[in-house]
Amino acid sequence: MTNDQATSGTESATADREIVITRVISAPRALVFEAFTEVRHLSQWWGPHGFTTTTRAFEFREGGVWEFVMHGPDGTKYPEWISWTEIVPPERIAMLHGEHRDDPDAFESVLSFEERGESTAVRMLTVFPSRELRDAAIERHGAVEGGRQTLAELAAYVERASRTQGAH
Repeated sequence: MTNDQATSGTESATADREIVITRVISAPRALVFEAFTEVRHLSQWWGPHGFTTTTRAFEFREGGVWEFVMHGPDGTKYPEWISWTEIVPPERIAMLHGEHRDDPDAFESVLSFEERGESTAVRMLTVFPSRELRDAAIERHGAVEGGRQTLAELAAYVERASRTQGAH
């Protein structure tokens, strides 16, 4: 990386460990952000197409934890653990995500929510501990497609909620 790239921000120091997924959602930013704050919302949309979620513990606050199991369409159970490291309503949520609290392969994710008129641009930046873990997440677990599907599930959920709220 050249000095110009370093100062202009064209390539981050973690670029080879990152996955970035974006989506513009036709719903207000406050509603999109709120979909992350309560289990009653998350359980309706979290995960790729065909997945369901069972929550074991949930506390949405900095330092709080969400422990849950994702159930794949084939019946496979995936234990998951998230700890929120930063919450800036309604702009940003940062978290550590792994299979359990002491998971050495846990990765960091930062969700940002940008208001665009009546819509919201969501950006999900995930940074893995190593390039190898990032590559494995993509190749073995379909992380890019899974992330796209998860944001599609979020979009469908909040767009339905937005229409329902608008009807009242």
